[in-house]
Amino acid sequence: MRTRIAIAALGCLAALAVAGCGGSHDETTPVACLAGPNAYLNGLRAAPGEVRVGGETPISECLTQNQDAGDLASVGEALVNAATTLNAEAQTEPGGDANLRLGYLLGAAQRGADKSEGIHSDLIRRLTVAARFAAGRKPLSKPFLDTYAEGFDAGHDHG
Repeated sequence: MRTRIAIAALGCLAALAVAGCGGSHDETTPVACLAGPNAYLNGLRAAPGEVRVGGETPISECLTQNQDAGDLASVGEALVNAATTLNAEAQTEPGGDANLRLGYLLGAAQRGADKSEGIHSDLIRRLTVAARFAAGRKPLSKPFLDTYAEGFDAGHDHG
């Protein structure tokens, strides 16, 4: 009987700790990050240099710790739409600027997700699928993958 009570009490404490950890907003989503996919696409024109969404915010800062669900949905939709657009462009010219920008976008998003304790893991999976989509399941070309990797590294390091 005592064991059940102790287990139940520990379960309640664990639930309170999880709720307490996820309930506070350490950061808010920068306004520039909520402006839609074109804000990301315009900022990515500077890749592999300093990319800023709305001219002010690194992409990684758009993925904040304990991000509000509505903000996460808005940022996620914009990022996936931007990745889809860049992927379509990159498919027509493997190894070109769109490939570099696409890699940068994913690298910068991964950089932001790395510090958010897993709340962005599903978004990163969706972004990866959008970025690496190939019609007919054809393998991506070496120029596509090499340029994508170069952009990813730049985005993860500086984005």
